[in-house]
Amino acid sequence: MLTKSEVIAVAENYVRQLEKESGGTPVIIQHEATIEKPYGYVFFFDSIKFLETRDYKYAILGNAPFLVENETGKIIEFGTAHETEYYINEYEAGRWPDNRRMD
Repeated sequence: MLTKSEVIAVAENYVRQLEKESGGTPVIIQHEATIEKPYGYVFFFDSIKFLETRDYKYAILGNAPFLVENETGKIIEFGTAHETEYYINEYEAGRWPDNRRMD
């Protein structure tokens, strides 16, 4: 089982990788929005510039929240088509990420 600090490190490394893949736009995890669950943590992120200005021209499109499982450190990407609670419920029911149908 990973500690909270280890889970956060996994999440930070993940967004650093996304930052590199997106051409270097600086991004940051919104730690105040993190959702703690018994099985892990759900993280949200966006560009630093958007969070500073709230100007949507700086927002990252498709920046879906993601879960880091505290047992394995595995990252589960959620979607953006529904509210985060939908994806959490699907994960808890054992249907996410295997169910790719968006009912």
